Amino acid sequence: MFERPVRSIGRLLLAACAVSLGVTGLQAQTAPAAPSEPNPSRADIFLGYSYFGTHSPIKPANIQYSSIDLGAIGSGAYYFNKYVGGEVVFAAHPDGKNDSLYTISAGPIFRYPAQNFTVFAHGLVGGAKLGGPNGPAGYNSTMWGTALTAGGGMDYDTPLFNHKLGIRLFQADYQYIHDNFGPANPGGGILGGRANISAAQLSSGLLWHIGSIIPPPPVTYSCVASPATVFPGDPVTVTGTAANLNPKKTATYSWTSDAGTVSGTSSTANVDTKSLNPGSYTVKGHVEEGKKVGQFADCSAPFTVKAFEPPTISCSASPSSVRPGESATITANGVSPQNRPLTYSYSSTSGSVSGNGTSATLSTAGAAPGTVTVTCNVVDDKGQTASATTSVSVVAPPPPPAPKTSSLCTVNFERDKKRPTRVDNEGKACLDDVALNLQRSSDAKVALAGSADSKEKHGDTVSSERALNAKEYLVKDKGIDASRVATYTSTTEGKTVTTTLIPAGATFSTSGLTEVTEPVKPAKPVRKHAAKKK
Repeated sequence: MFERPVRSIGRLLLAACAVSLGVTGLQAQTAPAAPSEPNPSRADIFLGYSYFGTHSPIKPANIQYSSIDLGAIGSGAYYFNKYVGGEVVFAAHPDGKNDSLYTISAGPIFRYPAQNFTVFAHGLVGGAKLGGPNGPAGYNSTMWGTALTAGGGMDYDTPLFNHKLGIRLFQADYQYIHDNFGPANPGGGILGGRANISAAQLSSGLLWHIGSIIPPPPVTYSCVASPATVFPGDPVTVTGTAANLNPKKTATYSWTSDAGTVSGTSSTANVDTKSLNPGSYTVKGHVEEGKKVGQFADCSAPFTVKAFEPPTISCSASPSSVRPGESATITANGVSPQNRPLTYSYSSTSGSVSGNGTSATLSTAGAAPGTVTVTCNVVDDKGQTASATTSVSVVAPPPPPAPKTSSLCTVNFERDKKRPTRVDNEGKACLDDVALNLQRSSDAKVALAGSADSKEKHGDTVSSERALNAKEYLVKDKGIDASRVATYTSTTEGKTVTTTLIPAGATFSTSGLTEVTEPVKPAKPVRKHAAKKK
């Protein structure tokens, strides 16, 4: 059950080391070694502790191997250059539970030495002396088999002994071991079988560096233009950075350019772009300590001169909604990327706009309800233009509210018991006020609604007569056109006639009312019986 996790761990460690080596190898191709870096060693000797972890069985006997906690490892590596070498590794794990293991392998090793740390990866092939079961004649309980190893690790380079002593922080290897202990025959007391072991070998210890291989690095030179993109007239500064110069010698700098306007005798040069047309240009730098190869280097820095950019503009209106004849303030915001002087102008689809600065006024006099589009224009001193638009809604005023009916005074018929439908003087005073309202509003009408008490006989007739008598007073005595007076009976309790003024266009609700269209027979007056004589 442990074989697959160990195999996965080994493969992950191998992949991590390979990626680390690939990244650092790429860095080595693009970045020169700094003068302060220690010179990588020609050879390394490593001695340390080793742990062997596995739980692989021998089949078919199914004897389980187990991890070996105590072990020793030693290796020697010789490097052909800064990154590639050959390595021989010997490891001893004599104290296994059911086994012992000794391996010796050789193969290529790859490293990347950085400041104080070195990462490495290796792939090894060799033999493994593995303890196992008793086999048939010609087979021993300890047999030599094949061992394949792949992995890597990291070393720390201490300053001790002039950077000769290092510490191997870790070495993580995936190891595959194959061993054959002869044909299996459990019934005859001979176990035999084959061991195919996938294991993780983890190590740590001390490292001794021998010799060095890197010659003094050549001079390198890089330069950059700042800013890299300018407009005509903007200054450009080119800065060169040299590496691996001998501090005891004086470096000489020089500059040239296809722009023809560069000047400078140090690691910094200046470019005058006033006379340059839009386009791409290159400044070249040269540094040297002498005439020999490796003592001088060149660099180049491109920059671009681009044409002046046109201005931009934004436009807004406040308020954005007005009534016909009202005004709105138009605000324009023009921006020139090169701070060129700007001139503003305005136009509109209706109404009129006045102003030639960043603010103008839109007058909607004569503009019909709808949307007025205002165009804001800006032009710089180079003739480059920009436009933007905003809109103002001209909203027609809302229609006046519809006229409403209003209740006027009420004519009361309580006082004259004998003539319950007669309009008395107080009632006439009320109707005089009604007539005055009708005279003030020549297109208005009035509704008269008569009502009766529930105890009155002939209530419907009484109600109608009261309304008609009130109308008669308004028509005959006050001169009101009869067509302007409408009469109704009401189911409301009381001996009254209510008056309602109906302006032209107003709606009068007749709910609970019955229109009286013809004169009614007057109701008989109420008579009291004479008292009997005694």
